[in-house]
Amino acid sequence: MVQQLSGTKAREEWGTRLGFICAAVGSAVGLGNIWRFPYITGENGGAAFIVVYLLCILLCGLPIMIAELTIGRKAQSDAVGSFEALAPGKPWIFGGVLGVLAGFFILSFYSVVAGWALKFFATAASGSLWEIDKAGFGKFFGDYIAQSWEPIFWQGAMMAMTIYIVAGGVKKGLERWNRILIPALAIMVIILAGFSLTLDGAAKGVAFLFTPDWKKLADPNVYLIALGQAFFSLSIGMAVFITYGSYLSQSVRLPVMGAATVAGDTIFAIIAGLAIFPAVFAFGLDPSAGAGLSFITLPGLFQAIPGGMVVGPLFFLLLVVAALTSMASLLEVPVAFFMRILKVPRGKIAIITGLVIFAIGIPSSLGFGVLGHIKWGEKTILDIMDFLMLHLALPIGGMITALFVGWAWQRQSVLSDAGFGENVLGFVWLWLLRVAAPLMVLFIFLHKLNLV
Repeated sequence: MVQQLSGTKAREEWGTRLGFICAAVGSAVGLGNIWRFPYITGENGGAAFIVVYLLCILLCGLPIMIAELTIGRKAQSDAVGSFEALAPGKPWIFGGVLGVLAGFFILSFYSVVAGWALKFFATAASGSLWEIDKAGFGKFFGDYIAQSWEPIFWQGAMMAMTIYIVAGGVKKGLERWNRILIPALAIMVIILAGFSLTLDGAAKGVAFLFTPDWKKLADPNVYLIALGQAFFSLSIGMAVFITYGSYLSQSVRLPVMGAATVAGDTIFAIIAGLAIFPAVFAFGLDPSAGAGLSFITLPGLFQAIPGGMVVGPLFFLLLVVAALTSMASLLEVPVAFFMRILKVPRGKIAIITGLVIFAIGIPSSLGFGVLGHIKWGEKTILDIMDFLMLHLALPIGGMITALFVGWAWQRQSVLSDAGFGENVLGFVWLWLLRVAAPLMVLFIFLHKLNLV
């Protein structure tokens, strides 16, 4: 049974609802929205896949997000402190611990990839990227990430910006910068999509994304891919929304905030697809996903198209901003925890925590060069960290959250705390947390282990 809290200490709050939505969307929108979601959509049935993806969001992603927000707002504490306050002495605290660890270690290797984006933005903006022969972008990228120190420099630059944002606090740091960066992100992706759609042959890219192939739905893997994307795209399981929820006032309706975040994340991912794949198909390139798409395929495309030397830097800036808003949310999770435990001012904790995370991330960067011999099968150090955190820690954390809110919380209390009240929508949400969401997360977990 969840502890009923009689009172909570004063805590920083979001200044506005819009500020929270921008920060929440900033956390959810990341590199995966740009270089993964559009590709897997096209490969797995187009519009048919989007329908399945939205169902997975409604049945699993959104319910757990609202559950995380409810935990944070109720307890008014960090991820670990929230479980301690609501279920003192109970093993549920493991969910909070996993969230803090996930934020800590995911940021360590995410910053490496974000550093690549910053390097390419700087190189594209200076014009030196366009001096490379089109066929040489693969070699350029491979040689760059195999270096020892330059990738670490750009990784450090991304971490420095992240530390600066988080050190500013909730209103003057996270809210202020997300209210600037998220509209900028929206403007950039819309400009890129508009440009891409004007190219001859762009219709093939639109067809790749949106033509429904209902036959694909006969493949069980399509559902697992959609479910996994719905889970990971929303930053679920890493305690971001527990932490962000703790800064929400009691007057805010959590279901509305959750729905707005999901809508923003999904719309951005779809527009990002329109920014990339019409251009890819217009030039007869093979669609792909991941770093190869962003750092090898697209630079060659930008080099070839009229205006590409302007559009190219804009695209890499899009990657940088999307990564930065996600990185800020990841750093906030351990910073909030250590502030409570160590009683040290936010600025100092942000710097110390950020520097430690930066140091832990260095082996992930060197894993493509001097530490390339360290592998688990075919996995590099970064791949290993990615597997342990995203494929193991996050599903377990998400399942703990769903079961805790669904079963350990008294029904009337949790429905009231979440802002549903005694209505049909509230009961549906509660039973999704009790049964559907845990089973779906279990399938994600088993799928990532290649057991289903």
